[in-house]
Amino acid sequence: MILSTLVWYYINTFMKIYTVNAIKLFTCIVLCLLAGVIGSFFTQPAIPGWYATLNKPTFTPPNWVFQPVWTFLYITMGIAAFLIWKKGLNHKPVKIALSIFLIQLFLNSIWSIAFFGFQSPLAGLMIIVFLWIAILATMISFYKISKLAVVLLIPYIFWVSFAAVLNYYLYILNR
Repeated sequence: MILSTLVWYYINTFMKIYTVNAIKLFTCIVLCLLAGVIGSFFTQPAIPGWYATLNKPTFTPPNWVFQPVWTFLYITMGIAAFLIWKKGLNHKPVKIALSIFLIQLFLNSIWSIAFFGFQSPLAGLMIIVFLWIAILATMISFYKISKLAVVLLIPYIFWVSFAAVLNYYLYILNR
């Protein structure tokens, strides 16, 4: 009787923890994907029109590359944020790290608004510099909590570094 009660208690506790973590993981991924959806409202209409007319450097990827790359990056960003959140919001370093993460996610969304919505490579360039710094700050704050979360953000900072160089050349070639 005591053994069955103990087993039931551990199974019940495990299921509660699993459910809470699944909800947190889902929330983090959806939040990051929503940042991409917001950006796409400004990006998609500009691609066949304004963006198509820009002079582009030779290393510009084809347009079809961006959506799968960003989808992958938003999912890995969400997983990274989840790894931090599951450590507990009652810890100050977790709150700070997630606050920095939300700042970079906001900057990520407004880059699309600035670059594509306002059709301004210069505004995009200014924002992407702050975005890159915010990603680095996120990685530094995550490092103290979860090394795996930092590893998950490495492709993101590499892609944004490439995007910053591309953004710079788009500005130079089209001013």
